[in-house]
Amino acid sequence: MNFIKKNFGGILLCAVVAAFAELMCLISIGNFSLELVGVPVIAILTGMIISLISPKLAKHNIFSGGIKFTSKKILQWAVIILGFSLNLNTIALVGAKSLPVIISTISTSLIVAFIMMKVLKIKSKTACLIGVGSSICGGSAIAATAPVIDADDEDVARSISVIFFFNILAALIFPIFGYSIGLGTEGFAVFAGTAVNDTSSVTATASTAESIYNTSGILSAAVTVKLTRTLAIIPITLCLAFYRTRKAKKLGTEKGSFSFKKIFPWFILYFIGASIITTVVGIMPESSFTILYNDTFVAITKWLAKFFIAMAMAGIGLNSNIIDLIKNGGKPILLGLCCWVSITAVSLSVQSLTGIYTSDI
Repeated sequence: MNFIKKNFGGILLCAVVAAFAELMCLISIGNFSLELVGVPVIAILTGMIISLISPKLAKHNIFSGGIKFTSKKILQWAVIILGFSLNLNTIALVGAKSLPVIISTISTSLIVAFIMMKVLKIKSKTACLIGVGSSICGGSAIAATAPVIDADDEDVARSISVIFFFNILAALIFPIFGYSIGLGTEGFAVFAGTAVNDTSSVTATASTAESIYNTSGILSAAVTVKLTRTLAIIPITLCLAFYRTRKAKKLGTEKGSFSFKKIFPWFILYFIGASIITTVVGIMPESSFTILYNDTFVAITKWLAKFFIAMAMAGIGLNSNIIDLIKNGGKPILLGLCCWVSITAVSLSVQSLTGIYTSDI
């Protein structure tokens, strides 16, 4: 009862903002749909605008507890639920060919983010989130990484904003760019799946490409590559947790009480468990249960994971200062640009070396 009293108002507010973002994504202006922007981005921007209009709202006793709970705990629940949309068997069969490209782009982005963090003197947590978000899967990777490195709402908001900016550019530029440089249909699917961040933007990019290439199959292949990338959340978060533990012990910042167990991302284990359940169901003989699971349950969990992420982004937006974000956004955008350009170049280069570049689905 005390939990409900403390958190209900804030959770409800975040849910309302997330629902508003969902509705906004149904709006189309000419050939442009707000779905391209993405529900999480609209949710975080709406939260920021509300915070700008009423700065004391998020700090009010009715809302503060629930907003904090949503931006931390519900963010982790979203990652767990996301696991139900991953069939590891399908990813292994279809995504294995793109694995060298995925490993190369992820490694490149993280290295570039680290170097640019030093050169531009950007906060390490912001740089980490932008690097992980650019290399793995945008908002989902940021959602998984933020609690592990104890990033604050400003770090998350700044990182999401950078990812959003380059998602829009990718969705608008990549389909024509890929076609003009002679990428085959499979080559473009791998390119979209490795060089575009969020799933919604990968979907938009690949769908547009199908129209330009006048073929089908690019979308499903690109999404599979993207889901294969998502699995990198697991080793990345574990490595970051281990690194943070060693650093804290070395510096003595926690007076000996800090441990790997204390910050271990336990929710990642549930994420893996959810993926395993879906994988096991996927290899079971077809029955009314498997059809219901694959066609209905997985679809519901996909929507719920996205809605929970939108709620968490709303909470982060409500706790953020949009004016400060704009004032201090130059260096993070430059860092994001460097990651984006390097991922694009490496994706195309490795494809060329492995023979995927001009291959067709």
